[in-house]
Amino acid sequence: MALEDAKRQVDLAFTRADRRGLAYENAFGGAVSFLRRAYSKDLTGVDLVVTGVPFDQAVTHRPGTRFGPRAIREASCLQPYDPPYGWDGFDPLSEFSIVDYGDVAFDYANVPGVPALVEAHVAGILAAGPGTVTLGGDHFITLPILRAYAAKYGPMSVIQFDAHSDLWPDDDMDRIDHGTFMYKAVKAGLVDVSRSVQIGIRTECADYLGMPYIDARTCHELGSAYVVDRVKAIVGDHPTYVTFDIDALDPAFAPGTGTPVWGGLASWQAAAILRDLAGVSVVGGDVVEVSPPYDTTGATAIAGAHVAMELCCLALWNKRKK
Repeated sequence: MALEDAKRQVDLAFTRADRRGLAYENAFGGAVSFLRRAYSKDLTGVDLVVTGVPFDQAVTHRPGTRFGPRAIREASCLQPYDPPYGWDGFDPLSEFSIVDYGDVAFDYANVPGVPALVEAHVAGILAAGPGTVTLGGDHFITLPILRAYAAKYGPMSVIQFDAHSDLWPDDDMDRIDHGTFMYKAVKAGLVDVSRSVQIGIRTECADYLGMPYIDARTCHELGSAYVVDRVKAIVGDHPTYVTFDIDALDPAFAPGTGTPVWGGLASWQAAAILRDLAGVSVVGGDVVEVSPPYDTTGATAIAGAHVAMELCCLALWNKRKK
């Protein structure tokens, strides 16, 4: 790259005139935005918003996911040089306007006030038109996000990648716990249980509340194609939200998480399943529970960044140029 060209590529997060296009800045320098997208609160003409919720005060074991959004953004700077692999030439970075909206602002000492702030944050984006891909944060954040989505679309189909069902009983709807978010989402009517499915489960659950699930062993023994076919048969063409807890991956691939469980998906399995879900009516998603302090290699954040990129592809696939 010539010197003059290089000068024009400085900190695209602030200087990008066209929100579409790949990025060729040094991965190790410059402003850290997701996939080197422009930081913007202006959603005019925007197709998809990436935002962060650095909240980890609902965890049952190890905290640290408050650092997840920043780590995922940093890891994502390795990716925007080329279109995503395996998507038949589909290049959402060049074809669509994607912006990094920054993080939800909240008072860390006012935990009860966080859910309403997250819901309003996402609802405001949805009202402007774009869908969202959210970087967490612990898994509790998905509950207020689903409230915003259900307000727009009605009860959602949810595809949940997870080691845990997060269906622990808890009838105190104001209690903030990442292990009960799906129980409350179902009880609140935010989720169409018959059109939702959990993938990678490998911990006990006394009552799935009627939600189909594909445990990790089934994923291993029957393969990714089986998982995709079953998921598509369950969700159909219903508006779908994809939530990916990074502990769906085996700790060998993602050790940086609060509640790791052995026997999980390999990164290649998750990649194959996500890519083959193309065509599902995905309107939004999140990747949660990335806890950088427990992974000095950065591998978990790298996995989280790849998951978020796949979620962007899924959310925009049906809008692509034919």
